[in-house]
Amino acid sequence: MRIVSPWKPRLEDVDASASERLIEALAADILSDQLEDGARLPAHRDVAWKLKISVGSVTKAYRALQRRGLIESSKGSGTFVIGRRRPQGPVIDLSVNAPPAMLNERVLSSTLSMAARKVDSFYFLNCPPPAGHEKHRMLMANWLSGIGVNANPGQLLLTSGAQQALAVAFATSSRPGGVILTECLTYPGALTLAQVGKYRLMGVPTDIEGMMPAALDAILATTKETPSALYLTPTLHNPTGATMGLMRRQEIIKTCEKYNILIIEDDVYGLLKNESLPALVSLAPERTLYVTSLSKCLCPGLRDGMLLVPPQLVQKALFTLQATGLSVSALSCAVVEQWLYDGTAENMLSSIGAEALRRLAVARRYLSRWMTEPSGKSFHVWLSMPRSEAERIVEGMAQEGVLLTAPASVLVDGTDSESGIRLCLGVPSLEELHRALAIMKQKLECSGYP
Repeated sequence: MRIVSPWKPRLEDVDASASERLIEALAADILSDQLEDGARLPAHRDVAWKLKISVGSVTKAYRALQRRGLIESSKGSGTFVIGRRRPQGPVIDLSVNAPPAMLNERVLSSTLSMAARKVDSFYFLNCPPPAGHEKHRMLMANWLSGIGVNANPGQLLLTSGAQQALAVAFATSSRPGGVILTECLTYPGALTLAQVGKYRLMGVPTDIEGMMPAALDAILATTKETPSALYLTPTLHNPTGATMGLMRRQEIIKTCEKYNILIIEDDVYGLLKNESLPALVSLAPERTLYVTSLSKCLCPGLRDGMLLVPPQLVQKALFTLQATGLSVSALSCAVVEQWLYDGTAENMLSSIGAEALRRLAVARRYLSRWMTEPSGKSFHVWLSMPRSEAERIVEGMAQEGVLLTAPASVLVDGTDSESGIRLCLGVPSLEELHRALAIMKQKLECSGYP
């Protein structure tokens, strides 16, 4: 007797093709745990008949979901949901800023199997050049061109993650003791790099679009020592989620040109923005060191970082990178190559974007009164408040088993009284996220904070 599928076919209410609407609807029901591991899906013809779409559209959708690792087909048996194993425990961690998990063992095993058939032992048996093998640099340069960044492979350095790329960018643009300007609230990893490299970070005031050009100009006009560089995240800023509009980007560049300082652009969230905005490196390639990676948009385990530098800084950046003694993994590059070839990368990116929007909706349900609305498919949100209040709430949440980012960890000036709470939405299960945000809402209401 054939088992009846528990899934009621539906199409997501979005402006897209029938197959894409089916993909989003089924993915949403799987990722929200409405369908259990091993649940049978309806046959292609049954779905097509109930939704009044073509069988081809259903086949296309099922294949895309299979590449995402959400379902699997067994010849003669049918199509089934694949459960995703998530770490469970007494602690819910909202402090790690990583994308939702969209990869399971079956997809990874298939990727490694396919990559092994095309492997070139040369890339594994020989030490790579400091910037990575030319083949891999060309691969990444081609990927960057697909997101609107014109990258000359000769100016592109591959690194072991974005953090290493940022460390090389700091060392290339500045010297120990040199001043680097950044947003007054900034990426905690940049603060760590500044401390280790003995750079002096100076905060610039921000608003809902990020760094304020007038404030930047005022600081540059009055500071006694000309800063070496400006480090900023123009898209989905970490921690505030702000995104600069085109005019703001142009104004920032104009100010940097006026005072002749370099720009270090952190664009690890560039693929998650809603609007088609040019990267700063596209507007000012002669003075911008561009940092990105695949960790935040595809998979945290992919330590494929990239640093694109102006021609006059290539040799200095190479020298600095070589001194770190770390090279990008040839195996990791082989995985990326396979994912770009078979469409897995595109499917994962689409799935992560949809899941980010789903989790933002959950955050909005509980915290819309307090949170700053990000302008893209962000998996972190920001709650601005006095530092003392933020610290008290973070401590109270820890007692409830929910870990949050320490408010002081994002402050350039450790004496600032204004900070806030960054909530990272990507790591926990949806059930855990609901539970944690419900506790957060209760804490905020009890605190009397408006």
